[in-house]
Amino acid sequence: MTIKETVRKYSQKLKYVTHIPAKEIEILICHLLDKNNIWLHINYNSTFEKEKELEKLVNKRATNYPLEYIINKASFYGESFITKEGVLIPRPETELLVDNAIEILKNRNCKTKVLEIGTGSGIISVMLALLIEDIEIIAVDINQKALDLAKQNAIKHKVSNKIDFRYSNLYENVNEDDIFMTISNPPYIANDYKLPENVKFEPSNALFGGNIGDELLKDIIDSTYKRDIKYLLCEMGYDQKQPLENYFKSFDIKNYEFYKDYEKFDRGFTIQFN
Repeated sequence: MTIKETVRKYSQKLKYVTHIPAKEIEILICHLLDKNNIWLHINYNSTFEKEKELEKLVNKRATNYPLEYIINKASFYGESFITKEGVLIPRPETELLVDNAIEILKNRNCKTKVLEIGTGSGIISVMLALLIEDIEIIAVDINQKALDLAKQNAIKHKVSNKIDFRYSNLYENVNEDDIFMTISNPPYIANDYKLPENVKFEPSNALFGGNIGDELLKDIIDSTYKRDIKYLLCEMGYDQKQPLENYFKSFDIKNYEFYKDYEKFDRGFTIQFN
């Protein structure tokens, strides 16, 4: 059976779990053959000899198990990152959080210290280290598996010298007093929210933020303000703008802005404290 015929056959098994079944079969084939998409299409009519291995992966994906965990890879900000079960999978909308940080950091003419709370696979810290030359980053998490993976991604992208990875619950193990910016994509989903099937495979402590969902976000705002840190940038839930905006009134804030994601949902904010 050719690669083309294989894609046609096995994409039928994924038509109820993804809107791009044929594309996902191609990704799995490339993963098995250690080839890229260009090679695949040049050789579309060649014989495919790993059908048994592919069938096993397709059957796993058909249970809604995330593709990124199967191939141990995800794309973020145009770069490839290692992904592993037990660590949150990178989302495209988090690129907007990185964009907002870069807008603030790019014009500074001195070394800048940034704290990332809840680094996960390290995508935010790694991208900031790649895109901002004179930067020093502290990246914390309460998931040791996430910290180990983030270190791997920092090494892969050759920026491990710029990032200090630490086990810490929020600011618990962060004593520096010269942090310019805190950035975070924290858990912000309400505890009783029913997750889509594929998301259920991801770690709950990276998703659920409390009974309402914004409790952890408010803790981060409060702690960042008390630390006298100038900027705070966070991702948030689509329905949290109004309660958070009300919460901002408790603080001495110079300016704040909310932003929307690619689907035009409210997705995050930037605070500049006085």
